Parts: sequence; structure tokens; C-alpha cells
Amino acid sequence: MAVPLAWALSSRPMWQFGLVAVLVTAIGIAAANRADKAWGSHDNQRIVIDEVAGYLITVTPVTRDWAALAVGFVAFRFFDIVKPWPVRWLDENLPGGWGVVLDDVAAGVMGAIVMVVLAQVGALTALANLL
Repeated sequence: MAVPLAWALSSRPMWQFGLVAVLVTAIGIAAANRADKAWGSHDNQRIVIDEVAGYLITVTPVTRDWAALAVGFVAFRFFDIVKPWPVRWLDENLPGGWGVVLDDVAAGVMGAIVMVVLAQVGALTALANLL
């Protein structure tokens, strides 16, 4: 769901793409909070809007061609799975929808930093041109 949404919005300016990421994040916090209460769980695997928000944040600051979207997916998933500080701390210490979504937002910010560095050194362009 996240990659097709990012592809559909890929030609939008950074501020519009970022606005969508912020809106998905806000809706995600509210939805995850309601879902956690309804299901009596925390960060149930059926909740995926947090992943969408984190991925969108990862690819917001770069040109969103197919190579960047693919690399961004890998970068985001790496930080989402490994959960370095503060990702794990947010997941374990924030209540309800805040903890469900903001750990993925933090992973998305880390992924965005990686993406900006890759873009600055020309790695994303080189990958797109190579394949």
C-alpha cells in the first residue's frame, strides 16, 4: 500500500508529498489508538498505517523515481526492523496510537537521512541510470 501511494504522489512537490505524510501520520495515530483499544492489544500486526507513514517520511526529501522508492523501502524497513534508539524507546514507552505510529515515524526520519546522503553523493541517480 505504501509504495503504490508514494508512486502515485511521486511527481508532487516535496511540500505536498510531506503534507500527505503528515496527514497519514495524524490519521494513523488516531486509527491505531482506536484499533488498540478495540482489539485490546498494542501495535497489532493488522495495523499498517504506521508503516505507510514511516515509508512516506523516508522518501519525502528526495526525488521519487523508481530507484529512490525501492531504496527508500529497504532503508525504512531496515530501521523499522532493527529498531535502533530512539525507535525502540518510542515503541515501548509511548501509549496507544502514539507509540504505534511514532516509532515508525522515527524509523522514517532515519531512513530519510540515509536517502538524503545517498542523493547527495549521487548514488540514487547512479542506480536509476544503471538499471
